[in-house]
Order: sequence, then structure tokens, then C-alpha cells
Amino acid sequence: MLTRLLSAFSAVYLLITPAVAQITVVATTGMIADTARAIGGDHVDVRALMGPGVDPHAYRQTRSDIVAMTRADLVLWHGLYLEAQMEEFFEDLGRRRIVVAVAEAMPRNLLLAHEDYDNRFDPHVWMDPDLWRRVAAEIRDALAEVDPENAAFYLASAESFLTELDTVSAYAREALASVPEDSRVLLTAHDAFNYFGQAYGFEVLGIQGISTESEAGLVRIAELVDLLVARNIRAVFVESSVSDRNIRALIEGAAARGHEVRIGGELFSDAMGEPGSYEGTYIGMIDHNVTIITRSLGGDAPERGMSGQLSAGM
Repeated sequence: MLTRLLSAFSAVYLLITPAVAQITVVATTGMIADTARAIGGDHVDVRALMGPGVDPHAYRQTRSDIVAMTRADLVLWHGLYLEAQMEEFFEDLGRRRIVVAVAEAMPRNLLLAHEDYDNRFDPHVWMDPDLWRRVAAEIRDALAEVDPENAAFYLASAESFLTELDTVSAYAREALASVPEDSRVLLTAHDAFNYFGQAYGFEVLGIQGISTESEAGLVRIAELVDLLVARNIRAVFVESSVSDRNIRALIEGAAARGHEVRIGGELFSDAMGEPGSYEGTYIGMIDHNVTIITRSLGGDAPERGMSGQLSAGM
């Protein structure tokens, strides 16, 4: 009898006790959303607008996106002209809600120039975990501003996340250094990997420009075929958020010249892997890219990545 009374009391208590309030956060990209979750923990409810395979350069907000952002406690977007089709919307929303462009505070001397637009910068800073540390700090500060009662929690969580960034950065440097120097050429669908190349000493070539909105013409394809043949490059890479049409054309063009080129693997460029997977986290995304590139270009890296968590059969 006493047990039943206690159970009934507990049930009533749970019904009348309010749940711990979470702040609602809407982030544009998966990389920002995952970082906000890592730092915010149970204090945040984070929604990412752009899922796996989505190209942020061309993305336009939907009606449901607009509703979510106008109701959110905090909106996080990347900036640096990544979400080019949404900038005007964010400027307007920022007059009514707390809206933070988390990469805009990056010191300009750390940024690479945008090849397609004057006075703009390459936005793909997440390709270098050492640069992403600065974005993580912006996200930490934004959460603390909206929810000052839990500022100490966000500070401690951010320190843990920065340690994870240091770990994956160290793995990247060690693994990629094992790639033979003459093989350190990364050719992908578009120029998303310039910060990667700068950090790890790789020459980076993209068929399209920094923005996927730029088109690759026949002349560009022909130039790259010449380069593949002349430098005996044997592996190129497709991207999860960009059509592989141009990469296929490149491979066919090289084959017509008697030069065999294979697809080294699929890389995550502007979007991460599936939600709930290791590759669907920022750390997993970087681990995947580093491991695929290293192994495909003749370097030494574990098949399942730095901690054995990558999906089998990559």
C-alpha cells in the first residue's frame, strides 16, 4: 500500500513540476548546430536548417524555417557570404531577434580571399579545426548572452569541445603528413578545401569556384584533364553536397587521354553526414575527410579513423 502511495505521489510530482527550460536555437548549417549542441548540452534545443547533402550557397529559407527562426531564442548563421541567398533575411531578423553570424568575427588576416567576389572571403573555415575554435568561442558567448544563468556551464562545455578539436587537429596533422609530398594534391568538385590545404600543406583544386553557384566550363575541365595527365594524379574526390557530374566528366576526359583516374572517396564539404551517425558530428566529419584523403593519396591512417568510429566500408 505504501509503495503504491509513493508511486502515485511521484507521478503527480512529475506532472506538476515544470521541466528544465531550454533555450531554442536555430542554426543554418550542421557544423554550427553540432557545435551548439556540444557546448549547450541539455540546456539547449538546437535545430539545423540544412541537413546532409544540402548546399548552403544556394539555400533559401522555407516557410517553416522562417517560423522557427522568428520563434527562436537565438539564431546562429555562418556569415562570410556562405548563406548568400539568406543575408537580407538575417539582416531584417536581427532587428527583432538575437541573430549571430558566428564566423564574421574571424580576424581578417586569418581569412582567404574569395576568388569570385571582391572584398569577400572564403567562408569554408570549418575545414581547419584550429580556425573552428574561434567559431566555437562565438557560439559559447552567444549562448551565454541569451542564457546568462548557465554561462559557467557553457564555458566548461566549450573547453571540453576545444579539447576535442585539438585531438582531431593533431590526428589530421600526423595522418596527412604521411602522404607523399608529390601526392598532396586534392582535386574536388568545388573550392571548399582551401583552408584545409593551407593548414596541412596540400595543393587544392576545385572544378567550380568557392561558391557552387559558379559554373565550370569546358575550358576549365580541359585544363584540369591536362593537369591530371601531366602530374600523374590518380585520385579525385566527390562531395556529399555537390553533384558529381563535373568529376565524372573529368575522369572520362582523362581516360580519353589514356590516363586512369579513380574516385578516392566522398568528402563532406558544406554539410556533414547523417544525423545520429559519427560522421554527422563536426569531429566525425573532419575525421572522415582526413582519413579518406590520407588513405586515398598513399598515406597511413586507420581504416576506421582516429578512434575507430568511422563507418565500415568507406
